[in-house]
Amino acid sequence: LKDRLYTCPAGSLARRSAQTALHGITRSLLTAMAPILSFTAEEAWAFVGQNKQNPDASIFVNTFEAPASQQDHALAAKWQHIRAARAEVMREIELLRTAGQVGASLQANVVIAAHGAAYDALVSIAPELKFVMIASKVTLIRAASEGDAKISVQPAACAKCERCWHYADDVGSVPAHPTICGRCDANAHGAGEIRAFA
Repeated sequence: LKDRLYTCPAGSLARRSAQTALHGITRSLLTAMAPILSFTAEEAWAFVGQNKQNPDASIFVNTFEAPASQQDHALAAKWQHIRAARAEVMREIELLRTAGQVGASLQANVVIAAHGAAYDALVSIAPELKFVMIASKVTLIRAASEGDAKISVQPAACAKCERCWHYADDVGSVPAHPTICGRCDANAHGAGEIRAFA
């Protein structure tokens, strides 16, 4: 979530939805840790809990959120493929890092050749795949067979945006802001990008 929190416009749906998710996670973690770290959880709850009906309420009167009544197995399977691809991308980037070819994952351009359900899962979030893989560019190719599926990673050959740290071909494309990419210019001075997945 770091990219959307730091680079998207302050009031954008992408940034606000990320903040909402983080708030819910924080509330759940504090509720779970309260019996063990009572005073720490109580102090943090004063900032996070914000019970509108009773603002002075203790964390110990808070209840756990009810779990979802039905699990979405198709969604879980889709993200299992995406997480598996991400793990492989991270391994490949680490090999480049060990070889001294990149210093950070954003210095990498990734090509993923996927087949079948893995390709379907990845293509469903294709516009935001680079954010999930934490790379500057991700190209997705449909592999002819499972045996042709592979992931390759190369160091990025373009300039680094000083705002988002992505390596992009359009850094300096806006004369008024020569050190940032077009995406950051749109986020900082325009309507901003639309994000749905990452």
